[in-house]
Amino acid sequence: MNKTPAFFLEKYWGHESFKGSQEEIIESVLRDSDVVALLPTGGGKSVCFQIPALVRNGICIVVSPLIALIKDQVGQLRKKGIKAVALTGGLPFGEVSDLLDNCLYGDYQFLYLSPERLQQELVQDRIGQMNVSLIAIDEAHCISQWGIDFRPAYLQCAILRELHPEVPVIALTATATERVVRDIVESLMLKDPRIFKDSFSRKNLIYSVLVEEDKPYRLLQLCKDGHHSRIVYVRSRRMTEELTSKLNRQGITADYFHGGISSKEKEKKLQAWLDNKKQVMVATNAFGMGIDKADVRTVIHYQLPDSIENYFQEAGRAGRDGKEATALLLTNESDKIRLKNQFIKVLPDVPFVKTLYNKLNNYFQIPYGVLDEGSFPFNFNQFCEQYQLNPILTFNGLRLLDQNSVIALSENFSRRTTVKFLAAKNAIFSYLEAHPIQAPIIQVLLRTYGGVFDYDTKINTLLISRKAQVDEEAVFATLSMAHMDGIIAYTAEHQDMELTFLVPREDDRTINVFSGKIRHLNEVKLANVQAMLQYVQNDRQCRSQQLLTYFGEKSSAPCGKCDVCLKKNSEVNDLSLIEQKILTLLKEKDLTSRGLAEQLEANREPILEALQFLLEEGRISINNKNEYSIR
Repeated sequence: MNKTPAFFLEKYWGHESFKGSQEEIIESVLRDSDVVALLPTGGGKSVCFQIPALVRNGICIVVSPLIALIKDQVGQLRKKGIKAVALTGGLPFGEVSDLLDNCLYGDYQFLYLSPERLQQELVQDRIGQMNVSLIAIDEAHCISQWGIDFRPAYLQCAILRELHPEVPVIALTATATERVVRDIVESLMLKDPRIFKDSFSRKNLIYSVLVEEDKPYRLLQLCKDGHHSRIVYVRSRRMTEELTSKLNRQGITADYFHGGISSKEKEKKLQAWLDNKKQVMVATNAFGMGIDKADVRTVIHYQLPDSIENYFQEAGRAGRDGKEATALLLTNESDKIRLKNQFIKVLPDVPFVKTLYNKLNNYFQIPYGVLDEGSFPFNFNQFCEQYQLNPILTFNGLRLLDQNSVIALSENFSRRTTVKFLAAKNAIFSYLEAHPIQAPIIQVLLRTYGGVFDYDTKINTLLISRKAQVDEEAVFATLSMAHMDGIIAYTAEHQDMELTFLVPREDDRTINVFSGKIRHLNEVKLANVQAMLQYVQNDRQCRSQQLLTYFGEKSSAPCGKCDVCLKKNSEVNDLSLIEQKILTLLKEKDLTSRGLAEQLEANREPILEALQFLLEEGRISINNKNEYSIR
């Protein structure tokens, strides 16, 4: 029996027909064409390489950026009875070798691995011996230096084309501009690829921007209905914990997720959310690719993302079941300033990178023209302190040097020390009296960091040592002692980065080779932030239309449901009608503006405008409780 793509679609996925460009993409792959597939989040990208891999004889090599994504897809394939292998992190050499042998001799149909794993000589050698039917590069925007999630290791994916030059390659992504697509094609050495782009329009997804000064209160209101699953995105680990605590205190079941928690804890938190034991997940963008929950009704961005691409991808995790869902972005004026400070002011320009490289060589006493091939332990905090460098700007500069093969940074860079006070304040005062030598350090800690009684707070031990006028080692000793005495919970990861120089020292000449790239990258990042701010500030064009235009798609009619469309079309935002509704409510009882907004279920801006008009007309008054009443 000739097993067609439609056969496998119905057998394993239970669908009778493909959607969008899926069928055309699959047919192109089966005709040995290289393909770039641009499909929206939830658009069924995996089907586009999994089905042709099942039709063809041999094994499909899938490169994917996240372990969670790999585990999810391999788990789903195994549930269907399809043989798949995942080369995830932490596997010993012998086990990796055995799994690769299984792929060679065990009739497996899929081998999933990360781009970092692909760099291993053993892996390349065995893949070269395999009967490969298809090469799939998932989240392919990561290969582009212009992409939002650029990962240098992805550049190694081209080795697969060298190992199997006649095997078709399919690159898939949900977010890519024309520039990124060109970079994907060039980096993967695709041959006359067919490029498919389905509409990014999500008619079931309502995008809205809410200008709100009191964001914590508004978030509580948005999360009150505990029957629906939500994601709240923030930009810092500490913010995930703070908001989660606030939500839980209000009876809303919430948990937090960020890159600083262990893999085991991540899995536990994710499973509780997937099982609806937790209704709200407050997360950084670490809660991203590979998170597949169909019934998320709301995605809330509590802080501004740094690009439209990131926002679109994260917002797209709502409503994947096809039912109506909402993507809300909460913002205010201070957010815009913070976004510029976070992303624009810490972009290393060419002069800074040259200065940084010069100071690195001086720090390690590398003579001009010399390549010292050894690896150096590198105390990042100490380096920044010695040369009075901004840590964030410096780290971004080091990443540029790493990405351009001037230096190599170890992957285990971490200087994360967290403290949370466990003892009551009276007990702390007694402890300070009993330990006069350690007291100044603990007092500096209390004065420097708010929230240390409520959250695991990340601290800078070098800063504390300077303020307390002691060595950094004395700070570590005091923290360890207070931890053992039950005064604080203290965790420390003292691995610092290890640095290797990859080229001889030539100062400015070393940087001049890629100085143009630095300028271009900074221009792109600046344009990304400006595009995000423009989206937030543009209250004249439908939100969906704005997003589609950004990705080069001409949309048709406005969505009719976003905040912009509602402002134009909805009765609830008609000022005269709002004025009448306010007067009706105030006849029953006095209310604050917040109380009126809750009962009217309208944006606060038109309500405040209507209240101002009624006050000026003398039809209402306001008392010392900030309550409005009929005159």
